Formats: sequence, structure tokens, C-alpha cells
Amino acid sequence: MKPGKIITEDSEIRKILENCKSIAVLGLSPKPVRDSHKVAKYLKEHGYKIIPVRPAQKEILEEKAYPSLDEVMEPTDIINVFRTSEQIMPHVQEAIRLKPKVFWMQMGIKNHEAAKLLTEAGIDVVMDKCIKVEHDRLCTQISI
Repeated sequence: MKPGKIITEDSEIRKILENCKSIAVLGLSPKPVRDSHKVAKYLKEHGYKIIPVRPAQKEILEEKAYPSLDEVMEPTDIINVFRTSEQIMPHVQEAIRLKPKVFWMQMGIKNHEAAKLLTEAGIDVVMDKCIKVEHDRLCTQISI
């Protein structure tokens, strides 16, 4: 198994966003005012398959919601995480079992211990970057 890496370069982030189409959103809020909801809605509007992961929810953004990553049975390219840095570790083993291409920690979220375990398991990691901001910046430029 090839180890994953911590992704920081724009070209690599653009490649992820262009090639990965299914995104499990861990911590997706059903409340439209929350950032996780706004980001997931934006991604869905831009053609991504959204897989909500939130306990006690049956559906969010008209998509079936799962109580945990362990319950997700669909192929998942990216796990996009809306949890605090301290809350990441319990999700690492779930993520490794799900085998996404990328484990993406949103803006303000960093966990180097988690990143080490994930990359050792062959999963690329993005930390401290908003997937919506990066998509808007790298993938929606209009060429003249």
C-alpha cells in the first residue's frame, strides 16, 4: 500500500476537487445557518454527491444521513470533517475502514497525530482549509 501524504499545494488540491465526486460530510448540521450546511449545499450545487454523517438525523439536504462513518456503505472519495481538532481521533479508525482517498479537515482544524495515522493507511490529508473556499478559488475561475 502506498502511503498517503499531507496535501498543501494548490495543484494537488485542484486535482482532488476535480477527480473526487462523493463527499461524506462528518458533522453536517441540518441547520441552514451553520457553516457545515452552507458548505455541503454549495458542494451539492456544484455536482458533488453529499453523504451526510450526523447522529439523530434521517436526512439532510435531501440525502440519506448516517449516524456515523461506520454506517456509510457507499463509496466515498473525501471525508470532509466539521469537528474540532480534539474530536478528530475517534473518527480516524472509522475513516481508515471506509478507505476514502482524502480526509479533509475544515478551516481551523488540525490534528497531526490523526494525519500521521491516516497517511500511514494510504489516505491523503488536507488540514485547516475550507473545501468550499478552495473549490471556489481553484475550480470556478472563468478563463478569458
